[in-house]
Amino acid sequence: MSDTIRREIKNERTGESYYEISHKSGLKLLLAPMEGFVQTTAMFAANYGSIDNCFKTADDEVFITVPDGIAHYLEHKLFENEDSSVFEQYAQTGADGNAMTGFEDTTYLFSCTENYAESLKILLDFVQKPYFTQENVDKERGIIGQEIQMTMDIPKRRVFFKLLEAMYHNHSVRIDIAGTQETIEKITPELLYKCYGAFYNLHNMALSVAGNIDVDEIIGICDEYLKPCEDKKLEVSFPDEPLNVAQEKIEESFGVGVPIFSIGFKCKAYSDDVLLKREVEASILLAMLAGRMSPLFKCLNDEGLINDELETEVFDGRGFFSLIISGESSEPERVCEQIKKAIEQARTDGLDRETFELIKRAEFGSAMRSGNHPESRARNMLSYYFHGMDAYENERCIATVTFEDVTNALNELFGEGRTTISILR
Repeated sequence: MSDTIRREIKNERTGESYYEISHKSGLKLLLAPMEGFVQTTAMFAANYGSIDNCFKTADDEVFITVPDGIAHYLEHKLFENEDSSVFEQYAQTGADGNAMTGFEDTTYLFSCTENYAESLKILLDFVQKPYFTQENVDKERGIIGQEIQMTMDIPKRRVFFKLLEAMYHNHSVRIDIAGTQETIEKITPELLYKCYGAFYNLHNMALSVAGNIDVDEIIGICDEYLKPCEDKKLEVSFPDEPLNVAQEKIEESFGVGVPIFSIGFKCKAYSDDVLLKREVEASILLAMLAGRMSPLFKCLNDEGLINDELETEVFDGRGFFSLIISGESSEPERVCEQIKKAIEQARTDGLDRETFELIKRAEFGSAMRSGNHPESRARNMLSYYFHGMDAYENERCIATVTFEDVTNALNELFGEGRTTISILR
């Protein structure tokens, strides 16, 4: 443990804290003991998601491009090692294991109420033991192909990914996380090992654990199970992406009772140093424009244009940033026009300061509660770390955002030729 650097990160408002530990192996540990909880959640994650398909390391002379869906494929394959099933091992310790691939990260996790140390050993062991053969890779192709087909039959997921396809010309965020039937056909054991070696380097990963834990015990397990490695100087490249949308409208026949829509407002991408501030401003702005307290929501509801619900989302990450409003309507194009008019009206008349204060308080309260459970605490520590921040930065950002900031965001985030609508009928 002498080579391990420990730093306590505190929330100035609540007094709660967690530890950020630079382990001698190169891995960053994010550990939050939570008194009064019997549950523990651990997440071992790579800063590697579906969008990261063009990269190079210190071992490569040029950037290489790999097939879409390979990060998700790799997640599936790591659960199958040479000698046993990971889920069978978890069953012995009483842990509930899972994994997920997102646009920007891949996370392996478990939750348990006892034996967290033994379950942690299983987690650290199997994620560091890739085992790919032509036979098991070919076998997985059919399973993932079925998964792709099944997810295409989920209306809300389908309308969302069609929206991304219409918004983005070149960025890999426009492709489904699992890839396509065509792209997964190109995945080989050699490519999986190449991606594993580049992205599953401990310098590009983090371990986040929260709940009923002993910090020194976890460091001791890491000392035993983590395999030190050199930083491979990983670089990821994204293609140039114009600010205008690829298509202003995309529509599919899907056999839904009431048409489902997603409206996207494409914005310029932001670097990590300003991303969270823009995200907070945009989230408050969307709530002011289209939330349940807004005149727009009341108008659309009173006219029967929506089914008593509008969902708003700030969708952002490495190389992309957009605002999304979704719902159900018999006249989705008319809803889109009403939303555009409301934005222009807000630009002309200005936003309401009292509404801003109410929504800011609600957002702050939600942020304060977001780390009240071991699973959400572990997730917060992890996701903010990968963007170069600590888990309390969101609260600080909301606390300091001003009415003027949100007014400026109104003028910056919407523009001509940057709106698209996806509809399933």
